[in-house]
Amino acid sequence: MKALLNIFWLGLKEIRSLTSDLVMVAFVIYAFSFAIYVQATGTSSEVNNASIAFVDEDGSALSKELFNAFYPPRFKFPENISADEVQGTMDRGQYMFVVVIPPHFEHDLRAGRNPAIQVNIDATAMQQAGIGAGYIKNIINDRVSSFLSRTEASPIKPVNLVVRKLFNPNGVSSWFKSVVAIINQITLLTVVLTGAAVIREREHGTLEHLLVMPLSAFEIAMAKVWANSLVILIATGASLFLVVRMALKVPFAGSIVLWFIGVVLYLFFATALGIFLGTVSRSMAQFALLITLVILVLMLLSGGSTPVESQPKWLQYLTYLLPARHFVSFSQVIIYRGGGLSAVWSQFLMVGAIGMGFFVYSLALFRKSIAAAK
Repeated sequence: MKALLNIFWLGLKEIRSLTSDLVMVAFVIYAFSFAIYVQATGTSSEVNNASIAFVDEDGSALSKELFNAFYPPRFKFPENISADEVQGTMDRGQYMFVVVIPPHFEHDLRAGRNPAIQVNIDATAMQQAGIGAGYIKNIINDRVSSFLSRTEASPIKPVNLVVRKLFNPNGVSSWFKSVVAIINQITLLTVVLTGAAVIREREHGTLEHLLVMPLSAFEIAMAKVWANSLVILIATGASLFLVVRMALKVPFAGSIVLWFIGVVLYLFFATALGIFLGTVSRSMAQFALLITLVILVLMLLSGGSTPVESQPKWLQYLTYLLPARHFVSFSQVIIYRGGGLSAVWSQFLMVGAIGMGFFVYSLALFRKSIAAAK
């Protein structure tokens, strides 16, 4: 009972210390509000207002119909240019796509000669270029098929392909990016707050005050864990309801309570990581460098930025040891697919087991550091 009281009062001291640091409070508020909104809406992998031009060397009714098939919001209204302008305009980045319709295109098409249309693509924006090329191909094929069907009998298709897009029917990127942004901020802020608290104790000399008190290393560490975890939980809850659900209109398909249970398990690992980095660092500058290296790896390999399946096979096996991967995995199952405990219990178990093991190691290192300080 006495140990629990010590942990409780030490945790309150941590919260008071954090709230008195106005810069850190402002950083937490910014990270879980404006930063998430900007990350979700400021960048997009979709094609929007892509610049496109046509070199119409045919001048037929069909070529004009293809020209008029492109319009906002996917593409800007196309422009007509000459063939000798293609190279210069592409070099200057004036157009992302230039479609060249050859002479006698409609005539050759009606004669069954299978003419070719050239599409020049500025692939410096690789993802948009790839998606846009697919859009252009589908639009042109649909318009050509529609044009030919006016004069020719359309054969019956052997298969009627029905596509059903689950969980995100309209392909809205903010639905995915906003949740990934929250996950990244949870990882970053938890490690920063906990590690900074350890270093602040050392730099301000308050660690020596704690050492003369009848406190164990476990009590000091657990106080930092629950205090910083509580701050992150409150910030996460506010961000989820105010930014993600209200501002961005992202639906939450599963159980919010179940997801927050998973967040608590992950916070146990993240706070342990913060204690570990704060213990091995000798200054705030060194801690900042370690944060950059460690957090970047966790974010890149978690599956939030790129799918785990696209990583090398040997690296995929290593990511099983990263709680961040399991955090992203069960978040997607609960939030997007509406999965229950039966679908995520294995990820919960992995996060809890790895977090507990890392906490025990970090606590031993922290205890050794305190013993050396005495």
